[in-house]
Amino acid sequence: MDIVLIGAGNLATRLGLRLAECNHRILQVYSRTDESAAELADKLNTVWTTHPGKISPEGQLYLVSVSDKALETLLTQIDLGDRLVAHTAGSLPMDVLESFSANYGVFYPLQTFSKSRELDFSQIPVCIEANNSENLNILRKLGASISNDIREIDSAQRRQLHLSAVFVCNFVNHLYAIGEELLSEKEIDFNILKPLIAETAAKALEFSPKEVQTGPAVRFDRNVIDRHMDMLKEHPQWNNIYKLLSESIHQLHTK
Repeated sequence: MDIVLIGAGNLATRLGLRLAECNHRILQVYSRTDESAAELADKLNTVWTTHPGKISPEGQLYLVSVSDKALETLLTQIDLGDRLVAHTAGSLPMDVLESFSANYGVFYPLQTFSKSRELDFSQIPVCIEANNSENLNILRKLGASISNDIREIDSAQRRQLHLSAVFVCNFVNHLYAIGEELLSEKEIDFNILKPLIAETAAKALEFSPKEVQTGPAVRFDRNVIDRHMDMLKEHPQWNNIYKLLSESIHQLHTK
């Protein structure tokens, strides 16, 4: 397909590179800044612009990967006609696009992306939705060209999926960061935790996470919990996180 990328962040970068690798043609890259637009366009050997009014009218598909708050304002500045447009957001409903084109949908790869980190795109679930069967088929074929896992997910399901992803990815990573900070206070290398992190993730992949939960909160060991909370007195926010998570774990396991 001839594709225009609207956005040049982490997701747009990895998605654009994968699309090009699978013989799709990236006609143009749009970004708000010269630096990011030029950087991605150079990787894709294509042209770029930072002016919405200069976005190419020749695309078969316009993939929008910008922040949720910027999407609608940006699209009011682009004349899409009735060309197919799809956003890549987890938390936005599909119908935010209905006033901009008669053909619209969602193309949502479920993964955490970084510009500099390569990954196996063939294993990433791509969640699709469209306003009619013809557009759904187009997005399904596009998804199948870059991934082995294509899911038809509606907007309500995708919002729930995105919420779950925030818990298992963003929040978990923040807990890693807290653990790293706590270790650094006693001059301990974070690498010591990596085998534990790997085993915890491996068990979550093999079993139900609820079934393999361990630690003092499952049995609500008050002595250990109180001792830990006392150690966190200098970090009241982390102390509160510890308390809330411990209570949540115990409640989930005593239902």
